[in-house]
Amino acid sequence: MARYRMLERTQASGRRAWQAIGHALDRPRIRVSFDIDDTLACLPHHSPAEDSRLPDFIHRWLGEPLRSGTRSLIRDLRRQGCSIWIYTSSGRTPSYIRRWLMLYGIRVDGVVNSDRHHHVVTARGFEKMPSKFPPAFDIDLHVDDSEGVRIEGDDHGFRVVVVCPKDKAWTQKVLEAAVEVQAKLVPQRVARPVVARAEAVTS
Repeated sequence: MARYRMLERTQASGRRAWQAIGHALDRPRIRVSFDIDDTLACLPHHSPAEDSRLPDFIHRWLGEPLRSGTRSLIRDLRRQGCSIWIYTSSGRTPSYIRRWLMLYGIRVDGVVNSDRHHHVVTARGFEKMPSKFPPAFDIDLHVDDSEGVRIEGDDHGFRVVVVCPKDKAWTQKVLEAAVEVQAKLVPQRVARPVVARAEAVTS
C-alpha cells in the first residue's frame, strides 16, 4: 500500500512539473519592441511602404506609411513565439499606434510611448535618464534606428539591434537577433521546471 502511495505521489509531482513546463512554453518566449520613427515609419525616399487594401486618404487621415517587410517580419516573429511591442520616444498615443498598425493587419501586445516611459523610468532614479529602457517593461530585444540607443543598451545592459532606414535586409537582421536572444534566454526560463521534473522522477 505504501508503495502505491509513493507511486501516486511521484506521478502527481511529475504531472505538476510537466504542467509547469507547459505553462512556461505557452508564454511568449521573448518580448521584442520596435521604435517607430525611421524604424517602422520611414520616409518614402528611404524605404518603400507596405501595400494596403484601404484607400490612400484613409491612411493619410488615420496613420502613416508602414515600412515594407514589417507585416511578414511580425508574422515570422510570432511564429517563433515572440510577443510584439512598440517602444517610441514620441508622444503618439497607444490608441493611435494600435489603430495605425491595425490598418495593416498588425496587432501588438503592448505600447510604450514617451509618457509611459517617463513615468516608469523616473522611479528608477537614473542620474541621466536613458531615452529608452526596455528592461523596465520586460522587453528582451529592442529594434531601433538609433546608434545612441544601442550605446545606452551597452551602458545599461539591454539588447538593441540597429536597423538603418535604407537597409533592405533589415528584417533578416531582426530575425537573426531574435533567434540569438531566444537561444540565450529560453533555456534559463525553463531550467527550474526541468529540474523539478528530474527530482520528481528520481524521488
